[in-house]
Amino acid sequence: MPTPSLVLQQTIPHPDFPRHLFTDSRLNAYAILDGASNPALIDHLYDGERPEFSCLFRGELEPDMAECAPYLVRLEQDTPFANWVLSNCLGNHWGIFALSRINQPEMLQHLRRHTMVYDKNKQPQFFRFYDPRVLRWFLRTSDVQQLTDIFGPVEVFFAEAEDQESHIRFEINN
Repeated sequence: MPTPSLVLQQTIPHPDFPRHLFTDSRLNAYAILDGASNPALIDHLYDGERPEFSCLFRGELEPDMAECAPYLVRLEQDTPFANWVLSNCLGNHWGIFALSRINQPEMLQHLRRHTMVYDKNKQPQFFRFYDPRVLRWFLRTSDVQQLTDIFGPVEVFFAEAEDQESHIRFEINN
């Protein structure tokens, strides 16, 4: 991958957002959703037409931890789950979205590497990059190496904008 020079940002009005997620059939659309911000997430993941999903945290989780954990979900256009997320996510900080050519197991492996960071004293800290407020800040303040690492196989990230009425599209300018 070429070295990124900066992150390009584009504001996407919410009504246009699904078109940006599902335009390119070569790219998989993913949502990285935060159970802590969305108490109904687990019920929707297991209800009816179950989307392809995986928890970003490893191992068997206690029920209360499973409810507030982050989940990677592959989105399919015009499915009940995708429609529910896209209709209700704005203003709630439910998570972020990503486009990538890789399959779900590879995407899960990439994202799991970013759930934990270490402070200056080498103490582990959860990194809530899947919170749109955190991702916006991180991508705008990161150096080239950090951008290369977080993007990896991700071509585009989307995060809810500060106005909570649109989304911001982030991609690396090579």
